[in-house]
Amino acid sequence: MTEQPPAPQQPTGAVATRVVIVDDHAMFRSGVKHDIGSRVQIVGEGEDVATAVAAVLKAQPDVVLLDVHLPGGGGLEVLKQVHATQPETKFLALSVSDAAEDVIGLIRAGARGYVTKSISADELVDAIGRVAEGDAVFSPRLAGFVLDAFSGSIDISSVDEELDRLSQREREVMRLIARGYAYKEIARELFISIKTVETHVSSVLRKLQLSNRHQLTRWATDRRLV
Repeated sequence: MTEQPPAPQQPTGAVATRVVIVDDHAMFRSGVKHDIGSRVQIVGEGEDVATAVAAVLKAQPDVVLLDVHLPGGGGLEVLKQVHATQPETKFLALSVSDAAEDVIGLIRAGARGYVTKSISADELVDAIGRVAEGDAVFSPRLAGFVLDAFSGSIDISSVDEELDRLSQREREVMRLIARGYAYKEIARELFISIKTVETHVSSVLRKLQLSNRHQLTRWATDRRLV
């Protein structure tokens, strides 16, 4: 009787955890799949808000690895749209950003953890497994932002809800205004017209209920955005 080859062994560790990867850089998604794909089950991926929401709703993963800055409204918009119909979906933010407003914004919206892209493959697999089990996971430095927010050191309602009213482009214009850039300099920096800069500034002031760029500068400075 011919001996049958042994059946392939299933990977150990977090193999049962079903994961969707959301990032707008294809090479990064490929790198994550290469590094952890043998230890978790990659069931989908997305590159912007629309493709991410579609992938998550279709695959219904245990954990979504979510980048913060995405075309179409950012990771926060993905989280909000998914939780509107699948509130049980767990999100782990994986981003280069360690800005307080990004961390606090996603956690307030319902993410279970936030780690930076400097994390190792082993640490990422561990973080995914812990989030899947219901734990909250943060990179060590980012945990301080969350503690500050809940202790009252950071006004999380202002950081999140007010900032969320601004589009990504409006945030860019707001930061440059707060740094003292003239309209002409902002137009050159962002490759847009002066008229477009004026439109964005008017929109920012209206959404934040501010009267002038001096108030805008103080608002941004108070929130550590400049």
